[in-house]
Parts: sequence; structure tokens; C-alpha cells
Amino acid sequence: MNPNYLRQNIKHHLAAIYQDIDANARATICDELIALMGVQKPGREPEPYINHWDESSCLLISYGDSVLQADEKPLHTLKQFLDRYARDAISGVHILPFYPFTSDDGFSVLDYSSVNESLGDWNDIESIAADYSLMADLVINHCSARSPWFENFLAGRDPGRNFFVTATPDDDLSAVVRPRTNPLLREVETASGTQYVWCTFSHDQVDLNFRNPEVLKQFVSIIRQYLDSGVRIFRLDAVAFLWKQVGTNCLNLEQTHEIVRLLRTLIEQAQPDAIIVTETNIPNRENLAYFGNANEAHWVYNFSLPPLLLNTLITGDCGYLKQWMMSMPPARNGTAYFNFIASHDGIGLRPAEGLLQESEIETLTNTMQRFGGRISWRSADHGQAKPYEINIALFDALQGTTAGPDQYGLQRYLCAHAIMLALEGVPGIYIHSLMGTRNDEQRVANAGHNRAINRHQWDYQKLNALLDDADSAEFKVFDGLKKLLAIRRSQPAFHPNATQFTLHLGSQLFGFWRQSINREQSIFCISNISDQIQRLNLSDINLIDNESWVDLISGLTCNTPTQTIDMLPYQTLWISN
Repeated sequence: MNPNYLRQNIKHHLAAIYQDIDANARATICDELIALMGVQKPGREPEPYINHWDESSCLLISYGDSVLQADEKPLHTLKQFLDRYARDAISGVHILPFYPFTSDDGFSVLDYSSVNESLGDWNDIESIAADYSLMADLVINHCSARSPWFENFLAGRDPGRNFFVTATPDDDLSAVVRPRTNPLLREVETASGTQYVWCTFSHDQVDLNFRNPEVLKQFVSIIRQYLDSGVRIFRLDAVAFLWKQVGTNCLNLEQTHEIVRLLRTLIEQAQPDAIIVTETNIPNRENLAYFGNANEAHWVYNFSLPPLLLNTLITGDCGYLKQWMMSMPPARNGTAYFNFIASHDGIGLRPAEGLLQESEIETLTNTMQRFGGRISWRSADHGQAKPYEINIALFDALQGTTAGPDQYGLQRYLCAHAIMLALEGVPGIYIHSLMGTRNDEQRVANAGHNRAINRHQWDYQKLNALLDDADSAEFKVFDGLKKLLAIRRSQPAFHPNATQFTLHLGSQLFGFWRQSINREQSIFCISNISDQIQRLNLSDINLIDNESWVDLISGLTCNTPTQTIDMLPYQTLWISN
């Protein structure tokens, strides 16, 4: 073992990031980063191909205040909810930004080192982290325009004086990729005169300047604090936009990838089982690049899955989904896809670019608007407006097909989750998906932005009553998902890195085969994605004759190769040996 490998690796990262800083200065930065991360003595170099997850891994995604109870801090109420309803179904929880903030429901951070007092305190965070693998957001691209750092920038003080990206209206910024339609630059008055700060997302979210190593040091210090508070999964928010270079699209630049590699090197040395997740809501090929050579993200969000699966279920045709599945490379050991079909944000459409025809996207957005959804827009090349995401609660999104609402909403909804839970990767379930929360029109009106439609806040006592009522829609959704999750977590063939092959069963039956890493278990996952009964011939999936096969969901035995099964609309089979 080379005792100097850690310093050598970090200096290599720094040389690639800060080419305009001399080697001696980079060596000093290297030592400061190691000290800030609290690495007293480098241990063994981490093995890049170790999986810190298995078939029982599943995360619940929630805001700190998604569940509320009178006279109680929301994080304490969230812990009660998790313990009562989710302990046997999930392994971890992603608590969306729980820091003091000014806008964007937490993603415009005032102070990274504090817990929002209205939610609770660090003791509440540590209590959750003691029982669940905790994912926290590292909102790394930008912070609040009212943060102490930005106030110092305006006043010309440290820390903050050189913490933010600036440009001029004369710079050629025409190629910059934007997820929003507001102007990129915001004019501000500072102690040194008028400046124009870079705002990728909103004028309250000012982009941080990672060309300044002091910004990097601040975030390494923040990571250390989060590790000490029990965080084990780091979600790098909007990281694809991190490095800016005038004259480029400022997206996925090489320095951005190198910063992710550097953070992984440091984090793994401090906490070998920690996981980095890159949140890169971009076209599929660019998203996959964040796996690197098993030296960047451990997980990447499977952003193409939500629009493709939604398109499949509203059209009754799995052609596009199947084509995408066949093109997806298997994640090598040490990396995994993070699968989801609903989140606090909308259903992104950029990851569908090149996978769905523009006419398909138009049909999809039109259908979602008929179901109460809204469309958010972005500025494309040369200022052209294009649909960026669909804002809608998933239960409402799946209430019908392109023909309109129908009676199969619950079955279609459970079918979507059965497909997602069986796919290669680690599943993430939004808290509102767990009980089929509907569009929250009042919250949109109050918040004034589209994403609020899927950010309902439940009264905990009311939610308890609904989840205890077998006749309620919420109970039926919750009960159906809990049963699927209970089955999934005990199947080795559903390990996130188990083998996956796409089956060819026509356009109305979507199927794939999973095989456990030790090759002892196979599961054929087949879903009727249409509103009509579809006949499955078991001869089409080549079950081995001398083994016993059973559908894990219904208990149906499938032992005769000539057997046929009439699958009900949106029924899923998990046929296992």
C-alpha cells in the first residue's frame, strides 16, 4: 500500500481543476482539504467495485415538513411516520433540504451548517440517521442571494468576496444551457461597483464560484459536518452546472467531473461506505457519464425512466421504453442506477430528448394538462422556449390514458411501481407516492409556482385515519405498495446489480428478466401496460422445465411450458423459481 496515495490523488484532481494555480499552492490546498475532512491517517485505498447496497435497499424521499402535527417539530413527526408506516419497507430516507432558506422550498440555502428551526434541530436529524440510511442534499451549485456569503460579496468582505460567478452583458453567453427562462445575469451593486452575478436557476439563487479554492474548502468542511451528523448519502444538487466557462454551454464541463471525483476521494477516505449521488437532470448519455470509471458518482438518477414509463402507460405501447432499456449499459459493481418515478420536482422532459419523438412529448404534455398538470419551460438554444418538466402528482398523472380518465387508475399506478421496483437499480419512493396524494391546487395558488402541485403537507392525524381505513384510496395505494416492497426486499434477483435482460413480448406486454448475482434465482417481470386483457404464453419466456415457478405477487403456479395466462389490465407478474 502506498501511504502517499491520498495526497497524490488529491493533487492530481487539483491539477486538473486549477490549472492556473502553481503546484506549491495546490499542495497547500491539498493538505488543507485533508485536514478539513478530518483524515488523520490515510487508510487503505478504497475498492471501487464494492456495492454498499442490496435488494433490501430502498429510499423514501420527503421534505422535513411533509407530515405535520400540532405542537410538534416536523422532523420529529416525520420520524414517527417512518417508524410506524415505513420501517419494514425502506432502508433509508432522503430528507430534502432541511437548512434555513429563502426560496425554492429549501434549495436556496441561507446557512448550510444549520437546521431550519421551524423543522427541528441536529438532534432530530441524528435521530433519523440512527435508524435509517440518511441522504442529504449538498446544494453545491448556488446559495441564497440573502446568505451571509452573498452579503459579504456585496460588501467586499471575506468569506464571500470572491465566492460568486460574475460575467458581463457583453460576454457571449448564447450557448449556455438553462433550466429556466429568467435572465441569466442579475445586476447588483457592490462595494467595488456594478457587477453581474450568474443565476442559473433564479435571481435568489446565485451561482458559487468554484474557480476560487476557498469555495471548495467551505464545502469540504460542510461535508465533514454532515458526516458527523449521520449523513451517509450525499445528493449533489444541480452539479452538472457547477463549472462555468464563457463561450461554452457551461454544462458537464470536465472540471465539474473532476470536482465530483475529488469529493469522492475525500469522502471515501473519511467514511468508506458513504455514497455520492449526482442529480443531473439532463439527456441520458450525459447523465450516465457521471459514473465515470467507477470513480465519480456511486449512483446516478435514472431521469429517463419517469417520462418513458408515463408515456408507456398512457399510450398502452411499451416500444420506446423497451428501446431505451435495451440501450442502457448495466451498472458495474460499485455503481447503481437510482430509480424513481415521482419526486418533489416534476417529471423532467430533457432526459426524454432523443428517446421520445417531439410528437410523443407533445401528446404526453397535452394529456397531463388534461389531468390537471402544468408545464414548466426552459430557454433552449437562441432563447427558444421548450417544455422542461411536467408538474403533476403521479396518481393524477396515471388516472387515465390519452383517451381520458378511466376506472383503472389504481391498477395503473401500482403497475408503474411494480415495474420500477423490479428494475436494475436502487428504488426511491416519494412520500406522496406511498399514499397516492393528489394534485394540490391550493398549494400552487399559495406558493405561486408549478412544482408546489406535488408538495402537499399532510396533517398526521388525518393521514393516520386514512391509512387505517381499508376503504380509503390512500389505504389501497399504501397497502398495494407495501406488499410489493415486502416481496422485493427478499429476492436476490432484485439486487440493484443483478443481471437484467429485456424480453420481447409485443407492444402491450412489457417484460424483462432478472437473475441474481449468484445465478440461483431468476425472476421474469411482466406487466400488461394496456387497458385490455392480454394473453401471455409461458412458452414465450422459456421457463426451465425441471424447476418450479410461481408468481410472487399472486401466488399463481406457472409450471407448464404450454400454459397461458390472461393478464388483467395493468397486472404485473413476478415469475420466480
